[in-house]
Amino acid sequence: MHDIQQMLEEKRAKARLGGGQKRIDAQHKKGKLTARERLELLFDEGTFEEWDMFVEHRCADFGMADQKIPGDGVVTGYGMINGRLAFAFSQDFTVFGGALSEAHAEKICKVMDQAMKVGAPVIGLNDSGGARIQEGVASLGGYADVFQRNVMASGVIPQISMIMGPCAGGAVYSPSMTDFIFMVKDSSYMFVTGPEVVKTVTHEEVTAEELGGAVTHTSKSGVADLAFDNDVEALMMLRRFFNYLPLNNKEKPPVRPSGDPAGRLDHSLDTLVPDNPNKPYDIKELIVKTVDDGDFFELQPDYAANIVIGMARMEGQTVGIVANNPLVLAGCLDIKSSIKAARFVRFCDAFNIPVITFVDVPGFMPGTSQEYGGIIKHGAKLLYAYAECTVPKVTVITRKAYGGAYDVMASKHLRGDVNFAWPNAEIAVMGAKGAVEIIFREDKGDPAKLAAKEAEYKARFANPFVAGSRGFIDDVIQPHETRKRICRSLTMLRDKKLDNPWRKHGNIPL
Repeated sequence: MHDIQQMLEEKRAKARLGGGQKRIDAQHKKGKLTARERLELLFDEGTFEEWDMFVEHRCADFGMADQKIPGDGVVTGYGMINGRLAFAFSQDFTVFGGALSEAHAEKICKVMDQAMKVGAPVIGLNDSGGARIQEGVASLGGYADVFQRNVMASGVIPQISMIMGPCAGGAVYSPSMTDFIFMVKDSSYMFVTGPEVVKTVTHEEVTAEELGGAVTHTSKSGVADLAFDNDVEALMMLRRFFNYLPLNNKEKPPVRPSGDPAGRLDHSLDTLVPDNPNKPYDIKELIVKTVDDGDFFELQPDYAANIVIGMARMEGQTVGIVANNPLVLAGCLDIKSSIKAARFVRFCDAFNIPVITFVDVPGFMPGTSQEYGGIIKHGAKLLYAYAECTVPKVTVITRKAYGGAYDVMASKHLRGDVNFAWPNAEIAVMGAKGAVEIIFREDKGDPAKLAAKEAEYKARFANPFVAGSRGFIDDVIQPHETRKRICRSLTMLRDKKLDNPWRKHGNIPL
């Protein structure tokens, strides 16, 4: 018995050492934590239960039979994050560069299958050089097995990817199918083909950081949601973000008690919107002053900034926020912002998170680049997401809601539950100047006459009462009472039940 116990401890010690002290030191020298150190930070102290510590690869080619390390380059298991269950896998770059083998993939699939059975999120800490070349097609099959599980888990349990090192080739497609992707600046990157292949094929000179670094994917491509300065900050923020999410699609998000009164008024909001309708303001000020304790977890802040998305709480309940931002591109909807918001709305709908929408939108972005890029289809993604969404939807129009963009932004016509407008809101087909120039085009040579007609159009339509008279707006509210009215609406909607017709799935305009 003593011999077996000693052997067990030796095997455990060997597994914990991964690729050896030399490689651990090299990992630390790059400013990166090891796979196990990351899991220690992510999970509540002493709660992580490791699985498959003794799994080894089965490859005998290219001298691999003599190179076997227990765990085979990935640490898997489950534990508690702020007292709530989560599963995770953490790739170990010190073991074969974190390369994915058949056995490595089987370990990941095992925790994903178990997470689906018990209804708990899966978090992937990615740090891998890609497929293990020595295993050939077996490693590719392993990737595909993981992909299939990503798809089956989508909308059932939250899936989060934290890219903490290289992630290239086929490896990028698993994170791309998860709900959120976070990255670490200067030490993580994602791309389908690396700089060397790019140079060979297209003759472009580009560094790994420029091609697929954290800044590139959070500001240019929109692939990643947030980038953090180092491993420790990334894992601490991931713990904070986890607090907003339900464990699965059959339960409601967690409620965290807040001392912020639901009836709190903020009179500074009465002067937030400038008198000049063409003057911008920052919609984030409204969000921060409306949500619990001013705590707003923004996602993709550096990408398509004309729309703002993120998580917050109202009376302790998790809510998703979507808001046009007049500070960027006048708040117009374009291709990037439509896709960004649509995916977020669909996530909220899948996981029972109410959606609050702040609207100040002059329309869709005009221009050949938008039309050639497919704004019709991409704009329809946001329309589709809101129309399909069955969770509580509360909408507040702060200033402009023009044309088709008014319809798209969670209007009453797309089953908005409660639709408010501020007193200076303008709900119309278009702005007064453009409308008058079309309606009275024969008077174009008479500026005085056009100005009079413009003033008449403004008086008639540049207010929320025409929409209110048709029931498209439930109430016109004072800006300072926005929080109070939203909280009341969410309380009323707490037990909302709405089912879409049965179907295998819809055909979203991709």
